[in-house]
Amino acid sequence: MERAIFAGGCFWCMVQPFDELPGIHSIMSGYTAGHVENPTYEQVCSHTTGHTEAVEIIFDPELISFKDLVEIYWQQTDPTDAFGQFEDRGDNYRPVIFYFNEEQKKIAEASKQALQDSGRFTKPIVTSIEPAHPFYPAELYHQDYYKKNPANFERNHARREAFLKENW
Repeated sequence: MERAIFAGGCFWCMVQPFDELPGIHSIMSGYTAGHVENPTYEQVCSHTTGHTEAVEIIFDPELISFKDLVEIYWQQTDPTDAFGQFEDRGDNYRPVIFYFNEEQKKIAEASKQALQDSGRFTKPIVTSIEPAHPFYPAELYHQDYYKKNPANFERNHARREAFLKENW
């Protein structure tokens, strides 16, 4: 198994696109890239921990590649918005592809360049590509949120969904 960590705004919205793909062993919502160990949701939302909301994906590279996951990731985000995603604003919602090794870094960078070169977006692609940091699982009520709270999830997901339909 391998790991991937992606930040793309609210972690509630980042679980569902990957959740039932072949080769996905698990997806966990959590926090990464900050300076506080085991932060709480309230601490992260205070913008004082440096963390961003993210999802950690454990996957079988024999069934789905990191490259495939990166391609799916792009199609869940606005890669031209560095200071949040859709309704979710601030540093804790910034878009980031975290890598665990040089191969993942090369894949992410090549994919980002290909997206920039494609002309799909007129603005620059600003999603960060950074080394992985410790990942701290979010509280249990955040895990599988889209399944537990479908009505609230749909409300929070509406603007994202409209963007994705228009641009992807």
